[in-house]
Amino acid sequence: MEAANPLGTEKISKLLWRFSIPAIIGMVVNALYNVVDRIYIGHAPGLGANGLAGITIGFPIMIILLSIGILFGVGGATLFSMKLGEGKSEEAELALGNAFSLLVFSGLLFMVMGHLFLSPVLSAFGASEQVLPFAMSYMRIIFSGAVFQIVSIGLNNFLRADGQPKLAMITMFMGAGVNIILDPVFIYVFDMGMAGAAFATILSQFISMVWILSYFLSKRSHHQIQVKNMAIKAHVATRITALGMPNFLLQLGNSVLNVVLNMTLLNYGGDIAVSGMGIVNSIQTILLMPITGLVQGAQPIISFNFGAKKFKRVKETQKYAILVATIIVCLGWLATRIMPEQLVRMFNNEPELLTFGAKAL
Repeated sequence: MEAANPLGTEKISKLLWRFSIPAIIGMVVNALYNVVDRIYIGHAPGLGANGLAGITIGFPIMIILLSIGILFGVGGATLFSMKLGEGKSEEAELALGNAFSLLVFSGLLFMVMGHLFLSPVLSAFGASEQVLPFAMSYMRIIFSGAVFQIVSIGLNNFLRADGQPKLAMITMFMGAGVNIILDPVFIYVFDMGMAGAAFATILSQFISMVWILSYFLSKRSHHQIQVKNMAIKAHVATRITALGMPNFLLQLGNSVLNVVLNMTLLNYGGDIAVSGMGIVNSIQTILLMPITGLVQGAQPIISFNFGAKKFKRVKETQKYAILVATIIVCLGWLATRIMPEQLVRMFNNEPELLTFGAKAL
């Protein structure tokens, strides 16, 4: 059975491309949630720079949401793939069920805590009195849909681990596509402003979550989410958390960095600096998301072969992925050298913001 699995036999370069390209496209598309919100808000009458600053203040919280999805999603999918590599299907399905429960529980907890401490958290994260209403209007609704985002991000990793990299990509395309369509409708047609952008985001994430669940609760999947596997086992939850922790801490560090940056920018450059760095963050996100996609594409290959004790294939996958990642980063760096103003102009045309954004980029 294990020998028939291409993860353990097929050429590494071919496998990595097959799993990584859909993941890279998917992650770039997923990044468009926040980026598209910023583009529409940046050009919306009455929102502009203050609206951009409001989303920028909430961005570290969005990263924390992402990091929780990654913690249990990547951790759970890694354990899932390792158990498949060892030929232990029942233990793999236990990892899937436990990871799903952890994703749902953490999403609900995040939602409740967010609503309880919304205003003080946003103020602590660098929101001025002028920007705070914009940030609250956006983040109040984002918190309401926290469970949708965390579950869809987390289970997407299991789609790849279950041998469905293209389906994982389609899921992200579907969510981001709905967001792109609904954003102008809610912001401009219904005149909902910041709340409209947030509604478009959580509705699209809800659709993604339902789509993924329809796969894992049906016979289409090789391994289903079953009620008997959803009762959290301490040893399984601990292993999932340990395996997801490195990726979680990287994202959490990024969130802390953004909080410190926003607070410093507010002190030394005011709201215009916060808005400008919001644009820079969006561009940086688009340029670096392919690396996250590459990691997600490599994860099931590495985990399966580690479980199957094929360590030479593990090292070969790592070397190939590092080479491709280096090329991606160099291309992104070149883009910021050649056309910084054009990149910033996608989000806002205000002269002061354009000058600051291009210089910061």
